[in-house]
Amino acid sequence: MADTEVSMDTQNELNDLRMSDGAVPLYEHVKSFIKDVVNPMSEEFHRLGEGKTDIWSYAPGQLEALEKAKDEAKKQGLWNFFLPDAETGEGLKNLDYAYIAAELGKNPLASESMNCSAPDTGNMEVLERVGTPEQKERWLKPLLEGKIRSAFAMTEPALPSSDAKNVSMSAVLEGDEWVINGEKFYISGAGDPRCKIMITMVKTSPDAAPNKQQSQILVPLPHPGVTILGPMHVFGDPDAPHGHMHIRFENVRVPKENMLLGEGRGFEISQLRLGPGRIHHCMRSLGAAEKALDLMVRRGINREAFGKPLVKLGGNTEIISRARIDIEAMRMMVLKAAKAMDVLGNKEARVWISMIKAMVPERVCEIIDQAIQMHGAAGVSQWTPLAGMYTQQRTLRLADGPDEVHHMVVGRHEIRKYQGGEEDASLASVWRK
Repeated sequence: MADTEVSMDTQNELNDLRMSDGAVPLYEHVKSFIKDVVNPMSEEFHRLGEGKTDIWSYAPGQLEALEKAKDEAKKQGLWNFFLPDAETGEGLKNLDYAYIAAELGKNPLASESMNCSAPDTGNMEVLERVGTPEQKERWLKPLLEGKIRSAFAMTEPALPSSDAKNVSMSAVLEGDEWVINGEKFYISGAGDPRCKIMITMVKTSPDAAPNKQQSQILVPLPHPGVTILGPMHVFGDPDAPHGHMHIRFENVRVPKENMLLGEGRGFEISQLRLGPGRIHHCMRSLGAAEKALDLMVRRGINREAFGKPLVKLGGNTEIISRARIDIEAMRMMVLKAAKAMDVLGNKEARVWISMIKAMVPERVCEIIDQAIQMHGAAGVSQWTPLAGMYTQQRTLRLADGPDEVHHMVVGRHEIRKYQGGEEDASLASVWRK
């Protein structure tokens, strides 16, 4: 909802982007935990993984190091705080979590250490809101405890899944079971041996209205008929052991009780995760941008060429300036989108969500690319995290919905404000004069 369509009181509330007083101690606690626990654990985790022969498993000691950090996070009360206004989380507002998620984005293992990783966050939020008591006991409980991982299976290789109405993998009710057939790809997290459940988007009602044809069904892993064909590589990287998997479903049978919320309510469920669960990516992206700028400046100060530090060559000082300005601009946009969700609700805040999804990953990619350039050849090597960071952010411009869809939402919303009739036409004539 645009500022012109809300009351002045609501506009003022939307522009108040202060973290709540109650969340400040948690924010400071998270920052110190990342510094004192997560960062040292990450170094050990990656050291232990060097040279492992099976990329789809964890090397001895890796999961133990991670679980130790997770246990410490639980002990310190730093656990599941991504869930807004829920008994199972900290009850944080989206605005408060936006500040915290930006810190989590500075280290890839920070989110998992505090059980705030995607796609588990979105899946837990869906289960927490619409799951039956039995579904919550079997799947939500171990997810909340950090004992298993999960995946969300929507994208299909044969059709453009940016239009979710195209989802065509069939599920037919036979007796007391749903029988599922079709293929999915880029199913993030399904390669992890800890992944035990997928929320799967299927077509159950082909003759219904377009937004009532799809449903979401819980499919356990491993499961008869579910074949992981292999990973989809991103810029040549399989991202093991997390993986973005290509999966075939052949006569996969699951109990009818595995249906979430009800037949034909898949789009309704998606609205739950297209708000908070997907805005989290933009929040964490701010942390990635901060990390890239930090690496860029450190390299520029400590590396010399042609008798000068790199920061004094060419336009590098201006590049650094523009990166800082853009990070702060993105931060304000993300905070306002989060506040809009808190004040207006997810549906009315959709235009704000689309704004940051269109803006943030694209600009963060540019900042990371500039940091790569500052590092020279080392920037695209395994010696820095920048290549992996770029890959992740570039993928978000597709995985979080293509840029074009988000621009369509924002542009369409803006255009509608000028299609009000005679008054708009008279204003246009005044300007022409």
